[in-house]
Amino acid sequence: SCLFHPGVPIFHDALKGWSCCKKRTTDFSEFLSIKGCTRGRHSNEKPQEPLRPEVSSDKGEIKHTNDQEIIYQGPKSAEKLQKERPSSDKPKIKLPHKVSASLAQVLETLDISKRAEKEMKESQTVMAGTRCKNTGCKTVYQGPETDMEVCTHHPGAPVFHEGYKYWSCCCIKTVDFNAFLDQKGCSTGKHCWIPKQDKKKVACRHDWHQTGNNVVVTIYAKKANPELSFIEANQTVLSCQIQFEDNKIFKRDFHLWGV
Repeated sequence: SCLFHPGVPIFHDALKGWSCCKKRTTDFSEFLSIKGCTRGRHSNEKPQEPLRPEVSSDKGEIKHTNDQEIIYQGPKSAEKLQKERPSSDKPKIKLPHKVSASLAQVLETLDISKRAEKEMKESQTVMAGTRCKNTGCKTVYQGPETDMEVCTHHPGAPVFHEGYKYWSCCCIKTVDFNAFLDQKGCSTGKHCWIPKQDKKKVACRHDWHQTGNNVVVTIYAKKANPELSFIEANQTVLSCQIQFEDNKIFKRDFHLWGV
């Protein structure tokens, strides 16, 4: 005779068993080893699976007396919302800004100090023996005639990766540091005897939140320059660029939701 389970397997709350008998276990191998609870004849045919009950909604059958059909629609899926969401590549609109009285006073003080610093730099005479500040140029200032010479330099930045050394502007790779320093510049221009204060991209403390009608962004940047800062936005993205403390730049894109 054939010893088998006429029921269906049940998996519920980590327990495994058969609907025809009461034995339950958490181990799958032990579940497969549970002996059948019914005897009968062997069969070469696979038993038919029990029919699943059809699930119908009572709400879908409700109709008003004026024969108007009511359609119940569930929440939209994330995929559907992503398809309907406006593109973030759409043109952005520059938002207007207002300068507070306290910031205007600080900026006026900074402007005076900048002008004095600029006048001092312009009045400085370049000393003989000063080396050109452009990277890759080894020319030394000998007099006014040196300014007439062509400056051959690297406008890019040095890159050190996996033992190789090269400039980002010409990508001539070498493993020897002296050979890297001796690489001839790939661009020409004028000599620079006074070091430049390049603007650098930095991180800045910030926080933001979004409500139904408003987006509030707070950036904790001191002495921000409103003339060199801007905020742009479209339907899905808000972009900020804040220049503060003379040579620091903070850039960040905030992706808006609920659209």
